[in-house]
Amino acid sequence: MKSITTRHHCSITTLLFFTILSFFTSKFASSLDTLTATESLVNGQTLISTSQDFELGFFTPGNSRNWYVGIWYKNIPRTYVWVANRDNPLTNSSGTFKILNQSIVLFDRAENLIWSSNQTNARNPVMQLLDSGNLVLRDQESDSGQFLWQSFDYPTDTLLPDMKFGWDLNTGVNRFLRSWKSSDDPGTGDFSFKLEYHGFPEAFLLKDQEIKYRSGPWNGQRFSGVPEMEPVDYMSFNFITNQDEVYYSFHISNKSLYSRLSVTSSGLLQRFAWVPETQQWSQFWYAPKDQCDDYRECGPYGICDSNASPVCKCMKGFQPKNIQAWNLRDGSSGCVRRTDLNCLKDKFLHMRNMKLPESETTYVDRNTSLKDCELMCSRNCSCTAYANSNISNGGSGCVFWTGELFDMRQYPKGGQDLYVRLAASDIGDGSSAGTIIIGIAVGIGILILALSGFSIWKRKRLLSVCNGNTPQKGPQDRSQDFLLNGVVISKKDYTGERSTDELELPLLDFSTIATATNNFADENKLGEGGFGRVHKGRLVEGQEVAVKRLSKNSVQGTEEFKNEVRLIARVQHRNLVRLLGCCVEKDEKILIYEFMENRSLDFVLFNKAKSSLLNWQRRFNIICGIARGLLYLHQDSRFRIIHRDLKASNILLDHEWTPKISDFGMARMFGGDQIQANTVRVVGTYGYMSPEYAMDGLFSAKSDVFSFGVLVLEIVCGEKNRGFYHSFSELNLLGHVWRQWKDGKGLEVLDKSVGNSYSPCEVLRCIQVGLLCVQEKAEDRPTMSSAVLMLSSETATMPQPRTPGYCLGRSPFETDSSSSKQDESFSVNHVTVTVLDAR
Repeated sequence: MKSITTRHHCSITTLLFFTILSFFTSKFASSLDTLTATESLVNGQTLISTSQDFELGFFTPGNSRNWYVGIWYKNIPRTYVWVANRDNPLTNSSGTFKILNQSIVLFDRAENLIWSSNQTNARNPVMQLLDSGNLVLRDQESDSGQFLWQSFDYPTDTLLPDMKFGWDLNTGVNRFLRSWKSSDDPGTGDFSFKLEYHGFPEAFLLKDQEIKYRSGPWNGQRFSGVPEMEPVDYMSFNFITNQDEVYYSFHISNKSLYSRLSVTSSGLLQRFAWVPETQQWSQFWYAPKDQCDDYRECGPYGICDSNASPVCKCMKGFQPKNIQAWNLRDGSSGCVRRTDLNCLKDKFLHMRNMKLPESETTYVDRNTSLKDCELMCSRNCSCTAYANSNISNGGSGCVFWTGELFDMRQYPKGGQDLYVRLAASDIGDGSSAGTIIIGIAVGIGILILALSGFSIWKRKRLLSVCNGNTPQKGPQDRSQDFLLNGVVISKKDYTGERSTDELELPLLDFSTIATATNNFADENKLGEGGFGRVHKGRLVEGQEVAVKRLSKNSVQGTEEFKNEVRLIARVQHRNLVRLLGCCVEKDEKILIYEFMENRSLDFVLFNKAKSSLLNWQRRFNIICGIARGLLYLHQDSRFRIIHRDLKASNILLDHEWTPKISDFGMARMFGGDQIQANTVRVVGTYGYMSPEYAMDGLFSAKSDVFSFGVLVLEIVCGEKNRGFYHSFSELNLLGHVWRQWKDGKGLEVLDKSVGNSYSPCEVLRCIQVGLLCVQEKAEDRPTMSSAVLMLSSETATMPQPRTPGYCLGRSPFETDSSSSKQDESFSVNHVTVTVLDAR
């Protein structure tokens, strides 16, 4: 009897337990991925998609104190893909997320409405988190594929697989991406990525209302301005355009792979793929990445080519509209026709591998052959160009331009064919005119050969001078070095055509530069270094420039001058300073750069009266900009370039505080498969030099990474790294930051002039990246591609840094008898060190 009573008691207890559990479970959710109209979600509870890929719930980003409802990857360190109340956060953790009046709503603790979806006409609504990461509201009694509302129609900063990017023309819904304000604030940021469906659809990246980058129109396979956009086995791209909708999407066939496209708070479009082996997001595409990605960089009818120098050129039959600005590498005014058009007599120039021009006002006929395209365009006198609207399967359809052609770019491969209207004489069409040309050529052939020979000799002589190889000459020809109003102009200056070895750079005469700088007046002096002085100047047309004049007493400037001309003129990037021209006349060697309104980083960063101008957002943008510039030099430029003298004084800041890496006098170019070199001539600046370079003369891309790490820590701390020596038994900056990091006091090294408006998460991420970059062993340091990823991603898994490299060098205050036996000069942070090999 006792046994039966005990058993009966246990049954009642068990039944009561499951009854209570069932009650509380039903009050929360009928299943892990679904919420009904009688249930609600509060902090600590989440919806999880059936596949366990995505999770929805309450979160607080970074070190923010505000709370949001959003969606993130469940099995990946927090990467948020959608936020409901991005611009109206909860001020505490108490909130309720539920269905009310056929809408999804969010209430705060006081029952104030914080956010809501559109109201629907659902009779029995349910909310569900799908395996795609899409939060939907549907009628429980209807087809599960019919959604009354979905989060995919209201993206934040991320595009997921099978998510539509573009327009529903029936409802007027425009699905576009908008950046977060910062890593701590998912509120609406400055940058947006939108699809323009008028004309020939294409996408634009904007900062507020200003266009920064254009994708080019969809050509059936890819956006014409994204030649890297190649389908792979697991990923395909789709573009749909009809009377109901215009949108782009991508599809991942392997469900175990994750990929996303995001627009960052710093204004980058980035595509990531998750790499399980490294537990990190891998960035395999981003834009804008170089100068040619800048919107309308070369103006109307200008062609941008990042593999040319300068990057802007005019197509055949056109010439620069503003020749003086063009020669100073400002191509924004574009090109104009050499010969007026004559409608029915005009011809078409065939251009290959092109990013198609801006296409918002074009006319598209998707059922026309390319041959008919030419006929239709030739008969319409206002038609300026045409191309296939679809390049798949040999090409089909037509797109017609009727105005000026903007934002064109030429690629080594990729892009597509473009046909531009030109006067027949500019095409070089031959028939009867050919006979006349041949006759004239025979008559003046000898004269042409003579003039050509003299021109080639003269040009090579001037280029040899500009490269530092001054030829022997007598007094009678010293005054003949610079003619044509001080600027040497050839056909190549107009077209941008040149061989790989030949370098075209505008040559200005000394009198022009002296006038521009008020005869190098002291009040125009911007700075001074081992090379010589830098002065501010203003050219006749009003353009401000920086003039770098080689000191006649400099023992290190001639080689650096030649190197600068050879290297920096060949590379173009938004985070590299532009070399506009040079002057070599008599004993003068001068370089002319674009003027940077905010001077150099060290001028502001280490000046206590000015350092407050560098708030945290500016500092973080400067760090990221320097990283992207170095990545371009190491990986994305035509030549792999090691800078070798990266330091605060060689980072210039324009009027928007955009950083530009300068001073390539000590840079070295690597071959495609070369990763390291050795030198007996160690150059650089103590305080920024890697141990293996300072000690053994070994330099590589990891040497620049070390210098970058020092720069990062200086920018965060607002202090100089005092060189690789101990002063009064105190550690240098690297050691100080390292000690604070190990003690969990990383935020204590932040420059106090930053104030309180900063993201602790970003600060700590920058410190960790900086310490990773200054590790003693070169193989432990990350590549610049990894550094860029770690800086830009809030969820990238980063290793813990090891001990920084301490290269102990002689203090400049120490002297001994042996020091005078070497041709050696060095200092800390400011002055370049050059250890010359014996002659």
